[in-house]
Amino acid sequence: MFQKLIYLALAGAAGTLVRYWLSGIVQRNITTEFPFGTAVVNLLGCLVFGILWAFLENRLSVSGQVRIILFVGFFGAFTTFSALMFETAQLMEDSQWLWASGNIILQNILGLGCIIIGLAIGRLI
Repeated sequence: MFQKLIYLALAGAAGTLVRYWLSGIVQRNITTEFPFGTAVVNLLGCLVFGILWAFLENRLSVSGQVRIILFVGFFGAFTTFSALMFETAQLMEDSQWLWASGNIILQNILGLGCIIIGLAIGRLI
């Protein structure tokens, strides 16, 4: 168990560093206030997450532990947005349209609301 946690932490550290590096490079090379660095990380994370998931599912057999380290550790630190989109896509594949829509609305709209409320509370403290 301890070894799994170490690998998970190392994968998370790698995801964090790659996110920081990539978003920084993108943002420094674009002269706008729009957060393109974050957008690129989130979109690329979704693309690579999907490619790797499908490849591992259909072409290569890997243990659940390796999947957890890769998808929770690395991608969890690189972008949790990819997990949100993957889970929504799975709901859509299962024709769970209401749940898929609810997932997007809940996490995006309420997430934005929670940030705004959190900022307001933080300013009062």
